[in-house]
Amino acid sequence: MRDNEVRLIVGLGNPGQEYEDTRHNAGYWLLDRIARACEVVFRPANRFHGDMTPVRVGNDDVWLLKPTTFMNASGRAVDAVMRFYRIAPEQVLVVHDDLDLLPGQVRLKKGGGAGGHNGLKDTISVLGSPDFLRLRIGIGHPGQRDDVVNYVLHRPSEDEQDAINEALVRSVAVLPQLLEGKTQAAMMNLHTSPKKAEVNPKG
Repeated sequence: MRDNEVRLIVGLGNPGQEYEDTRHNAGYWLLDRIARACEVVFRPANRFHGDMTPVRVGNDDVWLLKPTTFMNASGRAVDAVMRFYRIAPEQVLVVHDDLDLLPGQVRLKKGGGAGGHNGLKDTISVLGSPDFLRLRIGIGHPGQRDDVVNYVLHRPSEDEQDAINEALVRSVAVLPQLLEGKTQAAMMNLHTSPKKAEVNPKG
């Protein structure tokens, strides 16, 4: 296995039915799609402070993790899994909602700051490193900074949800490349994809 192959995919969000359909849970949404496509089910993993499942995509194995610590303490779960399985930051992909991108936009990047995202901020702080991959799912911005908390904790409109769903489909489609360590190729396909793509994670 190459050092840059993704071994852990983390979807940031808040646990509980009341948060299930809110914008802040876009990270959870993508992991749920991957799990359904691969016909696996998340199970509580108390020692890792989250729900987890292993999946096989093509010839690659990867862990999916949805921290259940609530957004502001996401790093606790990520760190626990990384320590136990000896996973390096460069082998982690964190999926999260992004206010700076419009619904339907999705971007892949490595490293950088938290951009005001509390889940990223805590993950960077606990790991002591920002050098993990991030998949940024656009949710749009309410326009006023004071409205952000209320905005991310509410559902998107129907049109926004449709656009986000298309972005999630495109994200799943580049998963095999990410797991093979082909980050640049995945980035190019994801950022230039003009429409929805179909994918069979089983290869």
